[in-house]
This record gives sequence, C-alpha cells and structure tokens, in this order.
Amino acid sequence: MIKLIAIDLDGTLLNSKGEVSNKDKQAIKKAKQKGVEIVLASGRMPETVENIAREIGADKYMICGNGAFIYDIQNQKRVHECFLEKEKVLKIIKMCEENSVYYNVCTQNYIITKSLNYNTMYYHNSNLEKPLDKRTQITLIQDIYNYIKKNNQIDVLKIEICDENKIIFDGILKKIKEITDISILEVKHKSKKELKLDMKNIPIEYYYTEILNKNTNKWTAIQYLMNIFGINKSEVMAIGDNANDIEMITNSGIGVTMGKSILEQNNIGDFVTLDNDLSGVSVAINKYLE
Repeated sequence: MIKLIAIDLDGTLLNSKGEVSNKDKQAIKKAKQKGVEIVLASGRMPETVENIAREIGADKYMICGNGAFIYDIQNQKRVHECFLEKEKVLKIIKMCEENSVYYNVCTQNYIITKSLNYNTMYYHNSNLEKPLDKRTQITLIQDIYNYIKKNNQIDVLKIEICDENKIIFDGILKKIKEITDISILEVKHKSKKELKLDMKNIPIEYYYTEILNKNTNKWTAIQYLMNIFGINKSEVMAIGDNANDIEMITNSGIGVTMGKSILEQNNIGDFVTLDNDLSGVSVAINKYLE
C-alpha cells in the first residue's frame, strides 16, 4: 500500500504553462483523503516550491535543491539540510571562471548569476508569465567569487553549470570530478528548451550538470522522511521526468516516469504515465490508489 508519493515539479506536476491541472489537483486530494502523504521533490529553491505545495495541499514537508534541503512547512523550519561547503563552492566558481564556463549558484532563496543565459534565461522568460509569488528570483552579481567569500549568510544548495560546447563542458566536468565529497548530476543528453521572444519560439540547447554536497539527491531526502513517517520503500511512489529523479524512481517501491521524457526513452521506472500536459501525475496516482 502506498503511503507517500514524492512528485517532481518541472516537467512532471507542472504543465508547460507552469500550472497544476485540475485533474492532478483532484487526484492529489483523493490520495490525501486516503491518508497518503504528498511531498513535492524539486530542484527549485524553497520559496517557489512552498507556494505550489500550499496550492495543492501538500503542506507538511517539501524537498528542495534536489535533496539538499527539507522544510517543515507547518512549523516553518528546516528539518534537514546538506549545503555545499563554502570552500568547495569557491573552488568550483574559480574553475568555471578560469575556463570561461557559464555557471550559477542556487541558494535557499535566489539564484546568483553574472548574466542571463542558458537555464537562467529560461527561468527569466518563464517568470514573465508568472505571478510574483511563483517567480524564481534571479540576482545578477558580477563578482560572484568575492560575493560568496565575504557573505557568511549564504547557504548554497547547488551550483549549476552549462555550456553548448561538449568539449569545453566535458573538460570542466573532468576537473570538478577531482574535488572530493561532492555529488555531480550525470546528465548524458543535451538540455533542450524553448524561449518565447517577440512571439517566436527560439530553441536553446546546452549541456548541463548540477554540483551538490556528497550523497545528496532526492532519494536520500525521501529516506529521511520515511524515518519520520515510519514507512519503508515499498510504500513509496516517486514520479519524475529527468536525470535528477532517477534515484528516487529506481529506489522507490513504485517508480513512475513521465511520458515523452528522457527517462521514458531510457526505460527507467516501473510505469510510464502520460506527459505533464496530459495530467500524467493524476493517471499514475489513480492507477495505484484505486
């Protein structure tokens, strides 16, 4: 019997307009009525995750930063955190700067970047279509290294690195892998997104990875919550669409992959549901909770 459902946001629960469909909301409501815990598990920062969590009634715990941060929504406090050490953050920033590779730094509340490009340009354009409380906050800082070095109040969830040149991207990845006690998200495909500019859809493609603290991913965060709820992995369902969802999908009792996703192509998971624009989350929940 399923007692906890962990759901990714972008590409999974959120449709291409960044909204949760009524079908998905109804399925989640039905699951909650049966005593199932619903937990959002996202790579996003806490603020935007919490707004969506409250919207759908998943208001107990949320997983942010791909597992770097678990927040108790009702009591407004952290229950688990696994931030990147400042020393390692500065080392990675220096490597990216020296090799002219694009990167951004994700904190609890906002993204730090030197310019809008690749994924941050996508976030920025998406913000234009969202209400203020659902936007991803982006802060432009020219000297990120010294900004981080001098500010002791910054907790870094992860560093995102992007580049359209595979040789350059693989080169910086090789250097970063020499750093100990970090986790590197292995994305073997190019990220493909569309920007809406002047009524036109402009495709952007780039290689992408995320650097987190050691042994940090959505599944390790789910395991922490399993202890809180007193359940085992056979009672967990995880639903996702991308590389940062692989651990939770393959380790959960039921792993659900979104249709038309990279994970579907790689045959990951126990069940492939419909895509996010066809309320695939509701299909999965109704299938296993009937």
